[in-house]
Amino acid sequence: MKEYTITVFSENDIGLLNEVTIVFSRRKINIESLTVSESEVKGVSRYTIVVFMDEMKIENVVRQIEKIIGVFKAFFFEADEIVHQEVALFKIANSPDLNGNLEALMRSQNAKILTVHPDFLVIEKVGYKAENQELFNALEQFGVLQFARSGRVAVSCQQKEFTSYLKELSN
Repeated sequence: MKEYTITVFSENDIGLLNEVTIVFSRRKINIESLTVSESEVKGVSRYTIVVFMDEMKIENVVRQIEKIIGVFKAFFFEADEIVHQEVALFKIANSPDLNGNLEALMRSQNAKILTVHPDFLVIEKVGYKAENQELFNALEQFGVLQFARSGRVAVSCQQKEFTSYLKELSN
């Protein structure tokens, strides 16, 4: 079992996300992370999906996704073939005891404070999942009130642009 990042380009239509996720649920594959956004092409959505599976299954899953009406193209990548990050937000209780200890931790973790409220602080960390988890573990001593992590955002290391794939498909 290996971690793969699947990138899907599709029309921006209602119900397509459901159809894509059904491909995984039918095969009993857990989606670790799912992010959907606009792509560099107007009217085309980009899905970034993180899964753990073996290589033979990943190829079949990508082929099944590409059969869905409204999907233009799907790719799968291993970790060294992409550049990726996640955003994590941490809400901790505000108290006078935080001053020096928290500041040193924030600098060492390359995190920043987004909001200072009399009752709480909101901290942001952009990084890999393991880095965000490391900061979570370090912040537990201050009392983490809430924690949220985004899905993976990734771009491939390939030179080819998606727009060139669209042109190939239209020929």
